[in-house]
Amino acid sequence: MRLFLAISLEGTMRQSILALQEQWKSLGIKGHFVPSENLHLTLAFIGEYGNLDTVTDAMSDISFQQFAIQLDGAGNFHDTYWAGIAASDPLFSCVRRLRRALAEHGIPYDRKKFAPHITLVRKTEFTGRMDTLLQHLPTGEMDVHEISLMRSDRGKNGMIYTRIGNIEAEI
Repeated sequence: MRLFLAISLEGTMRQSILALQEQWKSLGIKGHFVPSENLHLTLAFIGEYGNLDTVTDAMSDISFQQFAIQLDGAGNFHDTYWAGIAASDPLFSCVRRLRRALAEHGIPYDRKKFAPHITLVRKTEFTGRMDTLLQHLPTGEMDVHEISLMRSDRGKNGMIYTRIGNIEAEI
């Protein structure tokens, strides 16, 4: 199974991202736009891993208080375009605890430095200037009350993400 830990987008933040995707389409961006149901913020990418019980055990070791995330800018990594999430102590603390729990349970994960972003378009084709795309940046904030364990499967029309577990914020 291909697994990752993520925050699913909700409410006005999701709507703001969807509006940005539509705006980018109208400006001539072509590519594989991430569907609404797949919009998320990856906290830890595990990749191919077959022991689901070990991952859920690691997740059960984590507790967190509800915190807010906020959209902050946009950009690209080569042909992948994204919306940024503002750095915050609660977000980075949560990511550190999640990754530490994975390591303590012997679960391999991508150890790249955490750069909070939401992928919007993959394999992007755009002949215009990036500053044109950045004129109307998305705004939005949402409270994080749940972190999901997601499975990623390749479907005939792209990736299909399925939530297979979660941890909820303490009240």
